[in-house]
Amino acid sequence: MKRGAVIFGGLGLVFVALAFLVVQKETVLAKGQPVLLRLAPVDPRSLIQGDYMVLDYAINQGWREGRDQPQEDGNVVVRLDEHNVGEFVRYEPPASTLAPGEVRVRFRIRNSQMRLGAEAFFFQEGHAERYANARYGELRVMDNGTSVLVGLRDENYQPLGSAIR
Repeated sequence: MKRGAVIFGGLGLVFVALAFLVVQKETVLAKGQPVLLRLAPVDPRSLIQGDYMVLDYAINQGWREGRDQPQEDGNVVVRLDEHNVGEFVRYEPPASTLAPGEVRVRFRIRNSQMRLGAEAFFFQEGHAERYANARYGELRVMDNGTSVLVGLRDENYQPLGSAIR
């Protein structure tokens, strides 16, 4: 009897944790501010793992611009232009205040690389051509920097893949 209670209790905790994560991401999608981040050259798709695009954001390429890469997780501050495209301003020091038009985006350091969370964009098999012209990743970002990738956009800031062409 005790063994069954432990198993069901453990399963219940797993389901509660999963529900919390789903609610958290849905909140970001519903209330997050749209931010476009310029994509660095991307791998168009992986044949081994199916149809998806490996994403790399230009903001991650700070070493090309002579910036030191951070050594631990934190936030990067971007300034939005009239199209909501974020341009690097600074790595955020603790307890800093944002200026008007600035947004913080949370990052993590993994394998000595800055990761913004969404490093792959999956799409339906056979639809790779719809995403070949991707120039921006569209994220929804909360005030604390939590973000979710919601889509890709072309050089004219138009969403990709939402309509059959």
